[in-house]
Amino acid sequence: MPPMLTYPHIDPVALQIGPLAIHWYGITYLVAFGLFMFLGTRRLKHEPYASMTGDRAWTRKDVEDILFLGVVGVVVGGRLGYCLFYKPGYYLTHPLEIFYVWQGGMSFHGGMLGVIAAMMWFAHSRKRHWLEVTDFIAPCVPTGLAAGRIGNFINGELWGRFSSPDLPWGMVFPQSGSMMPRHPSQIYQFLMEGLLLFILLWLYARKPRKLGEVSAAFLVGYGVFRFIAEYFREPDDFLGILSMGLSMGQWLCLPMILAGAAMWGWAHRRPASA
Repeated sequence: MPPMLTYPHIDPVALQIGPLAIHWYGITYLVAFGLFMFLGTRRLKHEPYASMTGDRAWTRKDVEDILFLGVVGVVVGGRLGYCLFYKPGYYLTHPLEIFYVWQGGMSFHGGMLGVIAAMMWFAHSRKRHWLEVTDFIAPCVPTGLAAGRIGNFINGELWGRFSSPDLPWGMVFPQSGSMMPRHPSQIYQFLMEGLLLFILLWLYARKPRKLGEVSAAFLVGYGVFRFIAEYFREPDDFLGILSMGLSMGQWLCLPMILAGAAMWGWAHRRPASA
């Protein structure tokens, strides 16, 4: 059998100061927020936002407010989404544990719904179309997702399915209970949902687009990349593979892809000035 890579057992605590422990996963969240601010301020120079004046003008303060509301949406939506999508029966009988966020359990799809709700509130408070807001933030999101996947890898969680022993980058995750090589699916998701999606969306959004087209591109792009990555990611042990041989993550991506395609078609048919 050819030599295999082994997960390097990275200490999840980056820095310990007395009773205070700073975890790498928390640092990746801070990196994600910093990247959003960095990209958001540069997004202000893109059309149509750069040309908006008066009450419709976009400022750095808008980016800061969006970041704050987005963090709230991610945490609340991500937690509720995990409880509803993945363990509804358990949390129905243990409702107080919904608030035990330190035990882990977050859902991207729930977090996305939470962010959409937060952006709708922001748009209403600023008297803007909510798709104008989601078009603004969509290209700034994938780098945060990439940072989160690095956090998953450091934590040694969300490992992949078994791979061929001949796969050069197949990795053994001893904490999985098996010494067989697996796909490092966290890295796959980092590359696809993070870096590649960011590059495609950023380039696509640099030119003026009709209202909703950038948001639609994000929905389709993330949905497709996540759907592909799920074929290499070990499904949750309490769910396994569901009907039609798909995982829960794939089933949640399908309405995302369909909604994105429908939104892009709707946006593309609108007059350019609409």
